[in-house]
Amino acid sequence: MKQRLVCASDDLVDGGRGVRFTVNRHGVDEPAFAVRFRGQVHAYLNRCAHVPVEMDWQQGEFFDHSGLYLICATHGALYAPDSGQCLMGRCNGKGLVAVSVTEHDGRVLVIEEGRDSVG
Repeated sequence: MKQRLVCASDDLVDGGRGVRFTVNRHGVDEPAFAVRFRGQVHAYLNRCAHVPVEMDWQQGEFFDHSGLYLICATHGALYAPDSGQCLMGRCNGKGLVAVSVTEHDGRVLVIEEGRDSVG
């Protein structure tokens, strides 16, 4: 298991802009993002559960106007920032795919396990 830098902890503000990065999943680099919500960092593949399109409505903008929900720019599906669970939209019980991250010494790190870095 190894860790790779995503960003500085200060780059993520509660309910604010996220940071985009890539993870290697099954030998394919996939877009992902990290956000801060209620003091904790959460990361997901940058892919809506309804249709596999990237979520941000502008680069790094994943939260709705309230800063309480992640929103898909394409369909308006809403997700819980702390779990990735779909709260509203045509997700059919699916949620966002979580990516394992940790925060240590002022840095946010993605945890990569072998060839698969998605948790």
